[in-house]
Amino acid sequence: MIQSRSISVDDPSAACPVSPETLGRLLRAQPDAIAQMTDELSEAERARLAVYLYGRSHTHELGLRIAATCEGAALRRAAGLVGNTLYEQSRKPYTAPTHGTAQSGSKRKISLGGARLSS
Repeated sequence: MIQSRSISVDDPSAACPVSPETLGRLLRAQPDAIAQMTDELSEAERARLAVYLYGRSHTHELGLRIAATCEGAALRRAAGLVGNTLYEQSRKPYTAPTHGTAQSGSKRKISLGGARLSS
């Protein structure tokens, strides 16, 4: 039985499962070309790549697109519970994360000058 190390989005030291050249081509590819480009990879490699990309904010969407080409079992083998979540999210329409974006409306202005008392 082949033992492989499970990777996690929480493991920043995990090496990319594909060559830098392949990764560069994927990052520059049009969204509709990604599935065709990853056809040459085994499902286990695609699953590890999906987890790797999903865990980085600038490649999050690409990770979901590649995860959509994988079965749930392959994603679970690659990342455990994170693989389950990745599988479920990859089957839904993509929505960009909202963390780090400014919310309009109820923001209070902050003054560094302190409170002013009127007499």
